[in-house]
Amino acid sequence: MTNKFKIINDPVHGFIKIPYEILFDVIEHPYFQRLRRISQTGLLSLIFPGATHTRFHHALGAMHLMFTALENLKLKGTEISKEEEKSAMLAILLHDIGHGPFSHALENMLMDDWHHEKLSLLLMQKMNEEFNGELTVAMEMFQGKYHRKFFNQLISSQLDVDRLDYLKRDSFYTGVSEGNVNTQRIISMMNVADEELVIDAKGIYSVENFLTARMFMYWQVYYHKTSALAEHLLVKILSRAKTLAAEGKDLPASENLKYFLNKNQFTCATEEDIQRFTELDDNDVIQAMKFWTKNDDFLLSYLCRCVIRRDFPKTIISSKPFEKGFIREKIEKTNVVFGITNGADLVDEISMSLLPYNSKQQPIFLLQKNGSTITLENSENQILSSAISTASTKYILSFPKEV
Repeated sequence: MTNKFKIINDPVHGFIKIPYEILFDVIEHPYFQRLRRISQTGLLSLIFPGATHTRFHHALGAMHLMFTALENLKLKGTEISKEEEKSAMLAILLHDIGHGPFSHALENMLMDDWHHEKLSLLLMQKMNEEFNGELTVAMEMFQGKYHRKFFNQLISSQLDVDRLDYLKRDSFYTGVSEGNVNTQRIISMMNVADEELVIDAKGIYSVENFLTARMFMYWQVYYHKTSALAEHLLVKILSRAKTLAAEGKDLPASENLKYFLNKNQFTCATEEDIQRFTELDDNDVIQAMKFWTKNDDFLLSYLCRCVIRRDFPKTIISSKPFEKGFIREKIEKTNVVFGITNGADLVDEISMSLLPYNSKQQPIFLLQKNGSTITLENSENQILSSAISTASTKYILSFPKEV
């Protein structure tokens, strides 16, 4: 008999327990093991060399924080059954199971309009059949259909265990200390009122620190100008490859990647679509880009060399959109330098927007001593909440270094 009650040593949270056998079985499943080969932060390791962690790491960490959060809520008097606890841990363990190569960077590129959450649910359904319905309640929680709302809020909200793990984990692996949130303090402040997730009022500053840490991580790490450019180039590479494939060009690639390059319609995913998707990972894309650096197509080979050799175009960042005349000047110079007519393909304006705290969409509620609740931004004790409820946008212009 296999001992399924394992303990995993995690560099971020320490020892992670697997308290239910079904969790071990799900972790061992090929769909989940694929996450070992899917980067948590796309091409971020090209900017922060330590950021080589995977979706596998993150899913285990989020599962651990879910267990910790539920244990805390039980101590505060919230009735949670063993079935609910197991299902919530399964739901968060599988919340990213549908991520494709390089996570968010190639979302919708391989399978049009198939967001990773849609694919995650599809894969959960297939796994549920294999596990004789043991994931049914987990799927309800994941979709927000379970009658106790706080379970879904722990999985997906503005203050969920998913965000708590990826902020702390990404901060650890990038070495950017501004994102290092105190997960234990925040979890200890979690509570339930009328079946909704709330935060004890005295935890307001921990929550504000979490929201500002997330904002700093976005602008300093996820939206770092080189990181944003690298992901943009990755999308352009796959887009160009799909265009060439549609024109009948035979591009060297793994069998599974070639399948997605040549297929355009995914209105209803077939068994073959799903099977090939679950065999696809970062390695397929990296291998293809290495092949394509020597491709006859100038644009494809140029873009692939930028990524594989980490020889990126030059970038300028601005808080306002760039003047059209300035962009046109860069395009014209690009045409001259490379002797081409499609210089616009090598000059890009990328925009990035962030709203650190959305007070209208799933606001964070504080539980006061008298039992009433109030939204974070309306608390008289808030310091930063009103300041981080405004969206901001930055613009990046990239163009060849030779220009």
